[in-house]
Amino acid sequence: MVINQVKADIEEWIENFVEVPHPALGNWPPCPFARRARLLKHYEVRLGDDLERDLFLFAKKYYMGKNEVVIYAYPPKQYDDAYFNWVVDVVNVGKGFKKRKLIALADHPDTVEEQNGVCFNMKKYALVLIQDKDKLNDHAKLLAQKGYYDGWNEEYLQDIFANRKDPRIK
Repeated sequence: MVINQVKADIEEWIENFVEVPHPALGNWPPCPFARRARLLKHYEVRLGDDLERDLFLFAKKYYMGKNEVVIYAYPPKQYDDAYFNWVVDVVNVGKGFKKRKLIALADHPDTVEEQNGVCFNMKKYALVLIQDKDKLNDHAKLLAQKGYYDGWNEEYLQDIFANRKDPRIK
């Protein structure tokens, strides 16, 4: 993988899918905050090398900087989806990410993430998106107040809020 191509592919995905309103999502984009982060260049794409090591070192060094999200990209066949998702789940409950209030979100092409017929996966790479958990929770709360999650499948919602606050609970 070549970093410039990976960055271009991810930016294209963000611009043409992640930040685009979709009728099946109540005319909300999959991520209403993505456009601002992209325009302000408040995200960073990195080539992942070793999933466990990359996440461990990120937790140890903790440098989000101005970024809303740091994205590690891996070749989709480097890890099967079960292992990939398991590592991300383990990292989220580990003391490094908890202490620094970080959350890692997995996006593996073989784990289909679909809501109301809309597939959220990037599909080209296996991604780990790292975010500040408090900021993500605050954003989710704002979205919940505006009805963003209305009509979403309860099982899917419980899955995405598994390692963070459910913004629908007062």
